[in-house]
Amino acid sequence: QVQLAESGGGLVQAGGSLRLTCVASGRFARINTMGWYRQAPGKQREWVAHINSGASTSYAESVQGRFTISRDNAKNTVYLQMTRLKPEDTAVYYCNAGAIVDFVGNAYWGQGTQVTVSS
Repeated sequence: QVQLAESGGGLVQAGGSLRLTCVASGRFARINTMGWYRQAPGKQREWVAHINSGASTSYAESVQGRFTISRDNAKNTVYLQMTRLKPEDTAVYYCNAGAIVDFVGNAYWGQGTQVTVSS
């Protein structure tokens, strides 16, 4: 199976920056698309950004121009650099990865890391 471990969350003032990291480990043949989602209190989980194995990226409109997703395939790691943070970015951020295990593709989730942006 695949385990995803996120880190890098915390408390930051509006306008500040944070960098989230997600490391994939376990028994898998290949990691395809990796991405980030977030869930604010009382709201549904929403997609933030993703990056495929060829490094093509896509972003939600709400974070376009402020967040940057990147990956290190050799380390099975995806990053989310967040700048110009706003209070509305406050949420639990979850890492997501599509992986091939025993010739079957599945989506996997991390446990989440809290990001709190104070005004």
